[in-house]
Amino acid sequence: MKFKTRLYVTFTTIVMLPLVLTALAFCAIGLYLMNVQKGLPVAGIDYTDAAQNMREIINTTDKAYYVLRDQAAKDPSMLADLEYLTNVNTDIAKKSTYIIVRKGEELYYAGNKDAAEAIFSKLPDYGEADLSVDTGLYYDEFDKFVKQVDFLFPDGSQGSAFVVTKTNSLISKHLLVDMFVAILVILVFTSLMLTRWIHTSVFCPIKDLNVAMRRIKEGNFEYALQTDVKGEIGDLYRDYEDMRLRLKESTEEKLEHEKKNRELISNISHDLKTPITAIKGYVEGIMDGVADTPEKMDKYIKTIYNKANDMDRLINELTVYSGIDSNRIPYNFHRINVADYFGDCVEEVGMDLEQKGIELNYCNLVQPDTVVIADPEQMKKVINNIISNSVKYMDKPKGMIDIRILDEVDSIQVEIEDNGKGIAQKDLGKIFERFYRTDASRNSAQGGSGIGLSIVKKIVEEHGGYIWATGKEGEGTCMHFVLRKYIELQNEV
Repeated sequence: MKFKTRLYVTFTTIVMLPLVLTALAFCAIGLYLMNVQKGLPVAGIDYTDAAQNMREIINTTDKAYYVLRDQAAKDPSMLADLEYLTNVNTDIAKKSTYIIVRKGEELYYAGNKDAAEAIFSKLPDYGEADLSVDTGLYYDEFDKFVKQVDFLFPDGSQGSAFVVTKTNSLISKHLLVDMFVAILVILVFTSLMLTRWIHTSVFCPIKDLNVAMRRIKEGNFEYALQTDVKGEIGDLYRDYEDMRLRLKESTEEKLEHEKKNRELISNISHDLKTPITAIKGYVEGIMDGVADTPEKMDKYIKTIYNKANDMDRLINELTVYSGIDSNRIPYNFHRINVADYFGDCVEEVGMDLEQKGIELNYCNLVQPDTVVIADPEQMKKVINNIISNSVKYMDKPKGMIDIRILDEVDSIQVEIEDNGKGIAQKDLGKIFERFYRTDASRNSAQGGSGIGLSIVKKIVEEHGGYIWATGKEGEGTCMHFVLRKYIELQNEV
């Protein structure tokens, strides 16, 4: 069952159930009131304090009673006039009230003959009515309320006029009208309030949520909903907001990734075009016979070879970076002794630097038992890329590279410093960005691909560390990266 259908069923039940219960209550109250009224001693009651239904009965009877009483006081002979009695009875008959007139012991006039014959023998005798107070008699077996007016006929006979009212009819009629009006007002008011509440608390929030989802479908992730709403609607709003923010973040990341991919393609095209153009030119020179001496031929072939190596190195760097960037390269982390590992790395790179005439200085200031968690192969790429970058931009007659391992309490700091051409202050914060190259490197004959240091940064961050650069243009550059120590927890004995 749909949520909307559930609401309609609930609404119908809420309306119909009170209606049914009210009808049952009406019947029960009506019967109760009539039974209560039947048991009341009518004579001597202060009618200002009586129940509303009983006052209605008395008021209905009083009209005819006062007419007959006044007439008996002024001209009792009129009470012997059947035409006059008929006129008075006609005025009150529609109100379930009629007149009985008795002459002596005989029935003289009856506004309702059948009803009068049933109650006639029970009527009080002449003179039993207390004319000093407006009292009446209630006949339980007949459900009749009676008021009496005594008078004398023109011939001197004793006469009594009785005003008789059907109590059950009046009670039922007025009770029905009052309760029906009350029920109608209650139901209309309740329905309006309930409809407004459901519309405000259910349909409006659902409409807002529907609008928001359409905005999401259209690619608009800026349409926000309130998250301080309580209940199930509030949960839906919060879930929507969480989804919206995630989709927005994901979309932004996707757009950024696409932008970087376009930049990647552009840079790859540019970086590959340069060696390809050179190779093509030298090959054309060989084909055209420009390399007409063994020396020129040897030079052309070496150049082609070097350019091919540059292309191979670029492709390898792109492959490595692509694998790292997409998390396709698994890391094999091990506990590594810092002194042993970096000592081996320095020994390995030292021989290459010696052949190039670059002096290497190594200083280890950490404890011999210091251990870090790292991938040996990936960390070796970090060191080799940094040193390769330093060698590439070395412009001093006597090159120098210093490697220092510093103790930082809960971590180690590795510093690799050179005395090369350095990096301008404006470029220090950007050199780890993919394909970023300084103006000096762009103009250099040995300008790299611009992804070597981005690979370094990615690997260091995957190890839970961080990296930065310091230096001064014309004096050299120092690369710093930090790795956390491995601390083995000892169980207390």
